[in-house]
Amino acid sequence: MANPLYDTLFGAHADSSAPFLMLPDGSVQSYAAFLGTAARLAHVLTARGLRPGDRLAAQVHKSPEALALYAACVQAGVIVLPLNTAYTVDELTYFIENSGARMVVCDGAACETLTPVAARLSAMVETLDADGSGSLTEAAGAMEDTFPTVAREIDDLAAFLYTSGTTGRSKGAMLTQGNLLSNARTLTDYWRFTADDVLLHALPIYHTHGLFVATNVTLLAGGAMVFLPKFDLDAMIARMPEATVMMGVPTFYTRLLDDPRMTRDLAGHMRLFISGSAPLLAETHERFEARTGHRILERYGMTETNMNTSNPYDGERRAGTVGFPLPGVELKITDPETGAALPQGEIGQIEVRGPNVFKGYWQMPDKTAAELRADGFFITGDLGRIDADGYVHIVGRNKDLIISGGFNIYPKEIELILDDQPGVMESAVIGVPHPDFGETVLGLIVPEPGAEPDLDAIAEAAAGSLARFKRPRRLLLIDALPRNTMGKVQKNTLRERYSDLFAPGRA
Repeated sequence: MANPLYDTLFGAHADSSAPFLMLPDGSVQSYAAFLGTAARLAHVLTARGLRPGDRLAAQVHKSPEALALYAACVQAGVIVLPLNTAYTVDELTYFIENSGARMVVCDGAACETLTPVAARLSAMVETLDADGSGSLTEAAGAMEDTFPTVAREIDDLAAFLYTSGTTGRSKGAMLTQGNLLSNARTLTDYWRFTADDVLLHALPIYHTHGLFVATNVTLLAGGAMVFLPKFDLDAMIARMPEATVMMGVPTFYTRLLDDPRMTRDLAGHMRLFISGSAPLLAETHERFEARTGHRILERYGMTETNMNTSNPYDGERRAGTVGFPLPGVELKITDPETGAALPQGEIGQIEVRGPNVFKGYWQMPDKTAAELRADGFFITGDLGRIDADGYVHIVGRNKDLIISGGFNIYPKEIELILDDQPGVMESAVIGVPHPDFGETVLGLIVPEPGAEPDLDAIAEAAAGSLARFKRPRRLLLIDALPRNTMGKVQKNTLRERYSDLFAPGRA
């Protein structure tokens, strides 16, 4: 095939009048109409001078046109870089500069702020608003609705997704056409997706879950999506009768369970509920099954790998586990110090290898070498074990990475901001359990001698520099940070001390 990812996911539907997107206003967009929009956008990209291998950074709200931009990039051979809509200008500046993006697509409201940043970094700016309007679609209106698909190879890059560690800046995970296509094929088969499926899609599309899992699987199967701009409880309940499958994060399920309208009758026609991006509490599993008769299928993936494991479609979906390695994915538990494989049942670091595993970190050969072994195994940074029945359990992380509501957050970025505030001697940022988000951010502040830091002012300062999901949910003053004999802050001690801070009845 000339362009494996485009030809398989998109091109196969070029002349199809079958429904693809079922929109909030009740209208339906066919595959052919969607791909016509993508083709017109691809013409704009090439007319602006973008060439295969160039990067396009997109910070746009979820819309059919935003999704079509993904298809357009694939068709034109442009590497797409989807960015969280909550990122601040400071954060965006880093992503644009590091990726070398030649074009930035943003909401019209951000255009004035981003234009000088992009100009300094030699990037063009186009706008795309939530309603589908903007300079990008205005230009596309004059273009043809077919586009000569650019030839690409299976190992060519298709996307950058920026991920975070506990130190340093965010890393651009390079995902190839083969990475995305192999995972879509595996999941479509493993989860039994067909053209008859309708996915209830309320996930963001700047994240691997909503873009490369939910969308790609639907495309490969030839199914449709109830395409909601975000999670809205009333909309989810109203549109569920049209769907057969739902993918969500744990927060989706806890909020559905809080509503008495979420009943066995409402979910009776559904085929499958899938959860990921953050750990799902066993209590949520049990409540959901008791209420609806459905056992949620939990799986495990990462920005660098897409999906690695899944509970079975047929067979026991075991709460507290993420199931088995997917077909074609090798998973092993190793000693963090030596890298040697550990016996079954022992806890160690999780390593994975397969066609889903990324190519490396953009312009970070040292980071790539540290986390991606020469034999292809990726060191995930997660700690886990494999039980006697072969189920994989995630028991923690050997890094201080915080995952809140499915978003990766590294503490050092937040600590640098807190440490810079008046009256603060030092700080520590940790993730603590939260019933809705899996984890949430807690900031612990040690005052300078005799100082009384203004926590409200500190929170306001953090809000000016950090996306909302990164901001500490609470700031606490403490006398000192616990340290070991080498002077390293013992964050595990802090996590234990504050583990029930947001427990029901206390939050």
